[in-house]
Amino acid sequence: MYPIQIGNYDFKRLYLWLQHSDKLPFFTEIVIEVFYPNNMQADGLVMFNHGFLIGTDLLFYPKQFISKLTNQDTPLFQVNPSWYYNYSQAAINNNWALGFVTTAHLQFDMMPWTNLGGNPRVGQAAYAAASYLIKYGATHKYDDHESVMKARFLREAPSSNNKMGNRVIFAGHSVGGAHAQVAATGFDALQEIGARNLMPFDPVFYNREVRPDHTLPMSKWDESIRARSIGLLQLSPVDGAGGKTVPYLAPGMKPYREHLASVAMPNLMVTGACDSACLDPKNSDPPAWIDVADRSTSQYAQMAYGSSNSWAATCMVERGSHCGYLAHHNDLCKQADKKSLCDPSVTPYTAKQEEYRFTNELLDQYIGFVAGKDPANCSFDTWKNGSLMQWLNKEKPGTSGVSLRQFPDGYVHFPG
Repeated sequence: MYPIQIGNYDFKRLYLWLQHSDKLPFFTEIVIEVFYPNNMQADGLVMFNHGFLIGTDLLFYPKQFISKLTNQDTPLFQVNPSWYYNYSQAAINNNWALGFVTTAHLQFDMMPWTNLGGNPRVGQAAYAAASYLIKYGATHKYDDHESVMKARFLREAPSSNNKMGNRVIFAGHSVGGAHAQVAATGFDALQEIGARNLMPFDPVFYNREVRPDHTLPMSKWDESIRARSIGLLQLSPVDGAGGKTVPYLAPGMKPYREHLASVAMPNLMVTGACDSACLDPKNSDPPAWIDVADRSTSQYAQMAYGSSNSWAATCMVERGSHCGYLAHHNDLCKQADKKSLCDPSVTPYTAKQEEYRFTNELLDQYIGFVAGKDPANCSFDTWKNGSLMQWLNKEKPGTSGVSLRQFPDGYVHFPG
């Protein structure tokens, strides 16, 4: 697919096969959507994990088979996460690229297209996709040097000592928010935690199925061309099975959150006051946030407590829902908002309303905060008192009109 030009930006989709480790005969289809400056000088990359929008297409396997015989697009091309999470203005304002990753998750044999959460493999795929874009750019022809040189869209680091060319903010919504927690831990942690939890990680990419051609395992890539996580943004994260329903295939993200508790890196969780999908323990195991004295069973607690190094922060949107972050309505997402935690007199936000505009502004501010900074050279006070938190930590941040719920320590809650 040739890039689609939209003003000073290009939009392109890539189709690849991903092997999570060259030690395992496990392959999955992967589609990457990427929006990047057409001067090929992006200052960074946001890699976004989408929620449960793959759908329940009962013809997935027949379509997949037919697409191979007729050379038609894979059915994964019909997912279009960029349609629902159109935060392109935030990227444009900061000269950053915005990427999305979709995979056939193979979480359950009978439902290969559906992402119910709890599966760290999806977060591994997001990290692998981000690193692929850094090394090879917006092309599936990774074995063609000329194509790669034309397709690399991230600004080169000025020197080997300035690792600014591979900066990535990992973000996600719903189950994608929990998967972003995995990706944000970085390559070394993905390898170490994956090995402990029967999910080894040393990815290899393929672009052919009949005559396989593939990249080297990522462990053999130079560190400067692997994704370097400099931020995590979670929008109503849902951890699905949490390891209890499918212990080995979907063990949950707890080990990755516990690792994040020790990482000095900007880390923000946004929830909605009406959002039962991420706040009700029946729907997310564990829930994203529990507003009680004992928070030991929430996702936020696992990232924010028990370590003095945690940079985790959280805020809650009044009238915030599970689908309010979306640019367009989606029937599957609507199922999550059928039961609201708010009083019946309160109308939660729906797609393309104030909560969506707030999210675009928030991402704009987030990118602006990390631009030109290296978290390794910053302090927690830089994060807590920086431009993003000055913008966010108020009743009505930005111009969208949303209100935030107040915690005892302000409109943004920090570890402690």
